[in-house]
Amino acid sequence: MQRKPEGTQRLRQSARTDGAVVGSAVGDALGAPFEFGAAGVFSARFPGSGAADEMCGGGGWDPGEATDDTQMAVLVAESLLERGGPDLPDIFARFQRWAASGPKDVGLQTEDVLTNGMPWDKAAAVHFQVNRRAAGNGSLMRATTSAVHFAPAGQQATMNAARRIAALTHGDRAAWEGTAVFHELIRVTLEGADPLAALPDIVRLIDPAQRPRYATVLAPDWHPDQATEFNGAVWPCLGSAVWALRTTATYEDAIRAAIDLGGDTDTVAAVTGGLAGACYGLDAIPTRWTAPLHVPLPGFGGRVLGLPDLLDLAHRLTA
Repeated sequence: MQRKPEGTQRLRQSARTDGAVVGSAVGDALGAPFEFGAAGVFSARFPGSGAADEMCGGGGWDPGEATDDTQMAVLVAESLLERGGPDLPDIFARFQRWAASGPKDVGLQTEDVLTNGMPWDKAAAVHFQVNRRAAGNGSLMRATTSAVHFAPAGQQATMNAARRIAALTHGDRAAWEGTAVFHELIRVTLEGADPLAALPDIVRLIDPAQRPRYATVLAPDWHPDQATEFNGAVWPCLGSAVWALRTTATYEDAIRAAIDLGGDTDTVAAVTGGLAGACYGLDAIPTRWTAPLHVPLPGFGGRVLGLPDLLDLAHRLTA
């Protein structure tokens, strides 16, 4: 682990919560054009820090446009705020409305769960029973807003909330536990503690059957090259994000490292961005990345959220 810059422990919590919410969205939008590409493509195209066109768009995405990762995170946040807490049928209904509107991207598993005609409390379980594969990173990618919201409630509450929201679309417990680890990492970081130092204790809190795989990918000596599954799976995705945080010393470098891994670049960078944004704060995120950032919400009246809207959301999530 590289040493974090002086002063990160003294950041105001509001700077951390803003950094987490905005940082996740920025990582998502930066990584989207490089999704399913080879390793190192981002740095090959932008070899030096500070290029004005890094938020380049491509692959069907406009420059600065956030993907389904952030869109679903916003839907979770707005449900939590409007319903005064975790109303799982309401979150599921918002997901369904969004999916039915034809978003540019939606994961195959998530799409099946949201359109298989089953009620909110059975759709993911039925999908898992039929397909036996439901450990994608789709519940992790959208978790920063809920992690920020539940952090003040404490360790047990935030991890349990993560599991319940993850289970709406993912029937495999591996997805629940990975999302719970992420929630707790955000909580610890918002308190000003070192999330990497907390990892061993956090891993001990998850389901025993899931501990070995998470202990492996979250270990200090693990590298994403050692992954035995594509980083579209939840545990190598989380492991890759933690690796990017562990091996860099700034928000910008963490995001660059995440995207340069290739593969599911938008989600790995979104998860990395949530963690790094919480660690380094909003001011550490380059304005050349936040200025073009925008989050369309298909199915919700043509709404498009910009930076001020995301900051307002972050403030309300912790009010």
